Amino acid sequence: MTDNGSSAALVLGIDTGGTYTDGVLLEYHSRRVLATHKSLTTKRDFSIGIERVIEGIHIEDPSAIKMVSISTTLATNAIAEGKGKRVALLLIGYDPDLIASFKMGACFATPHYYYFAGGHDLYGREKQSLDLPAILTKVGEIRNQVDAIAVSSYFSPLNPEHEYRVYKAVSSICDLPIVLGHQLSTKLGSVERATTAALNASLLAVLQDFVIAVRRAMERRRIDAPLMVVRGDGTLMSDEFAAHTPVETIHSGPAASAMGGRFLSNLDNALVVDVGGTTTDIALLVDGQVTVSDEGAIVGEYKTAVKAANLLSIGLGGDSHIALNREQEIAVGPERVVPLAYLAQQYPQVGKRLYALSRRMWVQATPDWLEYWFLLREPQENLLQTAQEKALVELLRDGPQPVPDMVKHLKVLHVAQIGARELFRQEIIGKAGLTPTDLMHIEGRYAPWDAEAASVAWDVFSRHQFQDPVTVRQHVWHQITEMIVRAIVTFLSGKTLTFTSSNTLMAGSASSAHQAQGKAASRVRGSQTGDDLGHWFFYNSLYNTHPQLETHFRLRQPIIGIGAPASFFLTQVADVLHTDLILPEHHQVANAFGAIAGSVMVTEEILVYPQLSSSGLEVLGYYVQTSNERQAFEELDNALAHAGALSQERALGAALRSGADNPQVVVEQLSDGLDTFRIRAKAMGNPRLTR
Repeated sequence: MTDNGSSAALVLGIDTGGTYTDGVLLEYHSRRVLATHKSLTTKRDFSIGIERVIEGIHIEDPSAIKMVSISTTLATNAIAEGKGKRVALLLIGYDPDLIASFKMGACFATPHYYYFAGGHDLYGREKQSLDLPAILTKVGEIRNQVDAIAVSSYFSPLNPEHEYRVYKAVSSICDLPIVLGHQLSTKLGSVERATTAALNASLLAVLQDFVIAVRRAMERRRIDAPLMVVRGDGTLMSDEFAAHTPVETIHSGPAASAMGGRFLSNLDNALVVDVGGTTTDIALLVDGQVTVSDEGAIVGEYKTAVKAANLLSIGLGGDSHIALNREQEIAVGPERVVPLAYLAQQYPQVGKRLYALSRRMWVQATPDWLEYWFLLREPQENLLQTAQEKALVELLRDGPQPVPDMVKHLKVLHVAQIGARELFRQEIIGKAGLTPTDLMHIEGRYAPWDAEAASVAWDVFSRHQFQDPVTVRQHVWHQITEMIVRAIVTFLSGKTLTFTSSNTLMAGSASSAHQAQGKAASRVRGSQTGDDLGHWFFYNSLYNTHPQLETHFRLRQPIIGIGAPASFFLTQVADVLHTDLILPEHHQVANAFGAIAGSVMVTEEILVYPQLSSSGLEVLGYYVQTSNERQAFEELDNALAHAGALSQERALGAALRSGADNPQVVVEQLSDGLDTFRIRAKAMGNPRLTR
């Protein structure tokens, strides 16, 4: 690489997605792209895939790297897959009966939550004395059963005294990490704040290990530079900040894709659709910024108080499994599998077995023969807990096996009885099957692996549907278009469409591509949802089936396509929505660009609220409440002025510590009603590069 001289300010952006880890090397000031690389994500240890990307970029002079920035799905995946650490949540002043009556206990992101007396009221006055002895007794009982402790006290943003007293007392009897709810959110939603505290505690060790692993990968490549992490709203923070508030990295990956789309396209207003191997993520750019959810990020079943990108993600990507569901309908996703074209390239015997399968009679060549399991890596001895797991791994040491052969060998009646969930989770074994990537191989649009094996497998699959292969392929592409259009309309409108089956394509007809329109016509006539106008409008807009009425969706902004499969998935989508599809150069690795395109931003909020008399009828003054101190003022104007100056000072200091270069601060005053004000200071600047 000829331009990697010491005078250049090079930055390295890395995105760890669900399927691929992408990297880009950029000259920061000129924005000139020097190299890109893509490698498979290693979920069991993200640093492996990251180091492969760094190696693939071929950095000639590591000293020229002035910053490394990374976006990661680690926090989101850990929450969704239940891989966070064990957390004890101490709830102070919460009403157990209220929580139970509204069944909010399941929202706390941990089964280990405990109630104690204490807490404050809406004006920061102590509601009940803090029961420290009971808290210390409970912590003594459970400290060897959990990995971290989260504390959330009622109305702690208005008065965090009880949380600090708990922190000091618990720290004296155990060395577990402790998270305080008021330090993560100034919002008064008690359940969301407690959930956020519990999730943050569960992710502390997870993200700290990740940061350490990335740092080690950088050291092995002799890269000495600041490490930044993408927040869920697309802004950047230092690795030190990320290690203390890992919950803020929720939706980091999709936020990076939106910022990468803006960076590469130079468009400030657009819909960004990121088609990956596992999911398709949709985000909206308005005036150059990704729109942010005011309600807080939602991950799985948990609603948090975390500011994150407003986005929609569906289980559809280049590696989505194409198979039959229980109703014997063709389903696309949401499970991700390895494409058969890739598996056959790695294991030539798979291609031979698929060819032999195609020679069988129809009744003997069922679609379950197209699903293969294979060994990804040799497990450590202690990972195999059951005789069934040991027998399965021993079988797969001989090479990939189709499901019917495994069922027969392991002497079970159904594949579900094999019990391999933990082996899949630990990435000991993998699963392969038909995917949209295989269709691209068959059609010659993308064929780096064994296209012939993919074609033979598709012939077997289509024959079982009594359809010719071309017709079934067209049906699947129609279904993919329908799924993405439905997601876009749902995301932008905030409305829902009800269907009997979300990811399926009806099988059984044998004419041509017009069968998709035939299916749509039956839906338009109301065969599934009666006289629902929205349902009719949606399908009539997609397939134009009504003899008199023509309906359309028209997206006012262009679509920026992100991800390697974007051109294959989104061309028809843009046509249906009557808009332009923009596929900027390097769109295949745009997420990595997003990791370095963001600014460093820190928000500091200070609350100002009345100090009331004991009767609650007289205002004696006003409190200025920060995350760690409270001051009293007689006059509201003085309180607001002090809060404004203090928020500006704290935001500026935090932004500098988080790696911002010459940050600028904007202060705004928001009214929360009842003479209560929220003073918000935002400090923003470009990331600081090493000199």
